[in-house]
Amino acid sequence: MKRRAFLIGAPALLVGCTDVVLRDEVLASQAEVDRVAYVHPGPKSLTLMTMKNTGSGNGAHTGMFINASQRILWDPAGTFGHPSIPERNDVHFGITPRIEQFYISFHSRVTYYTLIQEIDVSPEVAEMALRLAIANGPTAKANCTRHTSRLLAQLPGFTHIKSSFFPNNLADQFAQIPGVRSREYFESDSDDKSVAADEIDRALTGPTPTL
Repeated sequence: MKRRAFLIGAPALLVGCTDVVLRDEVLASQAEVDRVAYVHPGPKSLTLMTMKNTGSGNGAHTGMFINASQRILWDPAGTFGHPSIPERNDVHFGITPRIEQFYISFHSRVTYYTLIQEIDVSPEVAEMALRLAIANGPTAKANCTRHTSRLLAQLPGFTHIKSSFFPNNLADQFAQIPGVRSREYFESDSDDKSVAADEIDRALTGPTPTL
């Protein structure tokens, strides 16, 4: 199995999809995926994540949580990852609330914040989104938003979404959908991503707390 060079805890970490080269395929085994599969309670949903510069407001990266028959993170051309979180080409499995918060915190710091936009969908739409994310394959640099907008545009109820390279443009389109719930998440920790990465690595490799 080929693994990308990035692991949480590495000294050089980047925020956005614009700074990441196309990686080799990352293909966790089915046994690894099955071992961590997490079924989240409540309605099926899609949660669009947009990382924005706190000074300019410019979007830097797009990702999405998909709560379907299992909950996954679709992080095209992203830099988030850890050996304990199985991945298949930008799709991360076993996304419990704890891992979700790690992802949000990983991207949020003094220079960037995270816009979180969630919408409930039918089980059929959620499952279709999951299948499309898995089928997408690895994403090249600068294509995180383009691939996410393309995925969304294939879903019933989202066909009006236009392809875009710009995270803010997709976030604005998503905000126009009736029923979207939005919030912003801020942290004031260091701009040095390796600090957050080291903290997350220690948390994931230490004893697992009760959720």
